[in-house]
Amino acid sequence: MANQTNDIFTQARRGSVAAIIQILNEQLATLDVRIRAIFSDGVLQVLCEAPQVQQLEKSNIVEEVKQTLEEISPRNIQQVKINSRIIQEQKLLWLEDVTRDPENQLLWSQEITLTKPNIFKQIANNLQTNKPKPTKIPLSKTVYSTGMPKQNQFQPDVIGIFFLSMLMLTLGIQVNRWFNHSEIDKITASENTLSQSPSPTNKKSVEDTQTKSKAAFTQAVRLAQKAVADGKIAQSQEEWVAIAKTWQQAAELMTSVSPSYSRYDVAVNRAELYQKNSEIAKKEAEKR
Repeated sequence: MANQTNDIFTQARRGSVAAIIQILNEQLATLDVRIRAIFSDGVLQVLCEAPQVQQLEKSNIVEEVKQTLEEISPRNIQQVKINSRIIQEQKLLWLEDVTRDPENQLLWSQEITLTKPNIFKQIANNLQTNKPKPTKIPLSKTVYSTGMPKQNQFQPDVIGIFFLSMLMLTLGIQVNRWFNHSEIDKITASENTLSQSPSPTNKKSVEDTQTKSKAAFTQAVRLAQKAVADGKIAQSQEEWVAIAKTWQQAAELMTSVSPSYSRYDVAVNRAELYQKNSEIAKKEAEKR
């Protein structure tokens, strides 16, 4: 059980939203608060739901979520928005609902910025996350039975020295990067200025890519909205199969969005979400 808990914490520290949700749900279980979350546009959107308003007291919820997330220190996550509302039926696109109509959907919301640990603690966390399990080596009893002195008793911990050495080496590399960072930026900027003179053809190609990505993103959102609407009234197996195909089409459109598109991160997140919704719809069809 302890190993499983450590694995979940490690996944959360690496940025797994599913692991973060599990830890937050465990922390807030005593308050009967349910947590849902999604990473969108560089912000971790957290939704807190409970049956009664008093269970969602703002100061308690914000402090508990902030403290837990800072203890996890998830990689690449610093901006967090905490939303709260009375518990509702399970909705796949809850973020779009609360973004479109926050006054009617939410009790309150609060944006917070996580305080990242200092460089020493970050390195220590990384070492701890990837620390190999020590192998126990059995010692021969004859060493002590012959009356030889226990010299190993006062020898330093070899594993401890190894990790301390790695810590100092990593810190040295980081400091060296800090000192050379500005020079590298200057050289890179100079090289880019010389080598990246876009021709009219390349410029037009970039514009075409942006236009196609925007069209694919918009179409995918429309298909997702259609799938949600159809899912509210679907009853037959054929209807659920059609809904699953609609979600699949929406996911494929999001996958086609170019990395240079301004909402690429959202598209990646939506593609994964839409794919999961397609699987859910297929399971509903199998039940009919």
